Amino acid sequence: MKEMTSLERCMAVLNGTTPDSLPIIPQSFMFAVETAGMKISEVNRNGKKMAQAHIISQEKYGYDGCVIDFDDATIAEAVGAKVIYRDDEPAIVNEEEPVLKDLREVYDMPMPDPLSSGRMSEWLEATKTLVDSIGDHVFVMGRADQGPFSIACLLRGTTQFMMDLLTEDKKLIDDVLDYCRKISAVFAKAQKDAGAHATSIGDAFAGPNLISPDMYRQFALEPEKELAKEVQDYGIPFSIHICGNTNDIIEDMGTTGAKILEVDWQLDIAKARNLVPMSTTLMGNIDPSFPLVLGTPGDIELAVKQLIEATQGRNHIISSGCAIGRNTPPENFRAFIAAARKYGSYEVIQSLNNI
Repeated sequence: MKEMTSLERCMAVLNGTTPDSLPIIPQSFMFAVETAGMKISEVNRNGKKMAQAHIISQEKYGYDGCVIDFDDATIAEAVGAKVIYRDDEPAIVNEEEPVLKDLREVYDMPMPDPLSSGRMSEWLEATKTLVDSIGDHVFVMGRADQGPFSIACLLRGTTQFMMDLLTEDKKLIDDVLDYCRKISAVFAKAQKDAGAHATSIGDAFAGPNLISPDMYRQFALEPEKELAKEVQDYGIPFSIHICGNTNDIIEDMGTTGAKILEVDWQLDIAKARNLVPMSTTLMGNIDPSFPLVLGTPGDIELAVKQLIEATQGRNHIISSGCAIGRNTPPENFRAFIAAARKYGSYEVIQSLNNI
C-alpha cells in the first residue's frame, strides 16, 4: 500500500477505510511541553507556545496527531469560575468558591465568546497556529475542554452538585446541564472555525468513578447526545473522553453518535469494539502509568501488541488511555510509537482479520 501522510492515515480511519498503518495520536500535551523544555505555567495562557511545544514534540517523535489541551478549567473560568494556576501541573477550578451558589442562578449565566472570554482564545490560537504550521500533513484535534456534566460539577462544586442530583427538581438539573451543553458547543464549534480536523470534550465527572451507570444514563447521556449531534451537524468529527473504568457505560457511550470515543486504560477494549457501532472510532488505551512511565520498552511493546490484537485494528486510533505524564521516559515514548508502527501495519492488520 502507498505510504500515507499522518493526516491521510487519521482521515482514512474516520472515513471507514483501511490506512497504511493504524494512526497514533497520544494524549501528550504535558509530555509535549516537557519535550519542548517548557513548563505548563508558561503555555496555559499562551496558545502560540502550546502550539510550538506540540510542533517540537511531533517532529521529534513522528506520531500522527496532536490533541490541543491545556487543563480542565477553561470553560468554567470563561463564565466566572476562579482558577488555581500551578507551576508544573495543569490549572484547576477552585471548587471552594463556586460560581453557582444556587442552581437557579444558571438562568442569569452568560454565554462565553470564544474569542474574548477567559483563555478560550488561547486554545484557539494554539489550534490555528498548529494547523497553519503542520496541519496539511498532521491531524489536529482541538479539544473543547469539558462536557456538560463535568462543567456543571465545576460551576457548582462537585460535592454540592452530587447532593443537588438527589434533592433538586429534575427540570432545574436539566436546565443547568443544558446551559453547560450550550457553552461546550460554542467552544467545540469555534475549534472547527480555527481549522481543527476534529474536536472533543472530556466528561470525566460523568464516569462510573463518580456516578453510577444509572445516573450517567439519567443525567449525562442525553446532553452528550445532543452535543455530539449539534457539533457534528456543524461539520466536524466529535469525540468524547470519559476517564476511568467505563465498562458499564461504554455501550451507552456508543449511542451518543460521537464519531470518536477516547477510552481509558481500565476499559476492556476488545469487548468495547463489539459493543459500540463499527462506525465509531475507538481511541486508546495504553495505561499512562504502567507501562508508559514505570515499564520498560519491552513492556510497552507487549502492551501495544495486545491492544491491537484486541481490536484487530478495526476502526482504531492508537493512543494512551489518558494524558501522558510529563515524567514519561523519552525511550518509553519512542518504544510506544515504534510498537504502534510495527503491530499496526497494514500487513499485520490484514493478517489479524484473516484477509
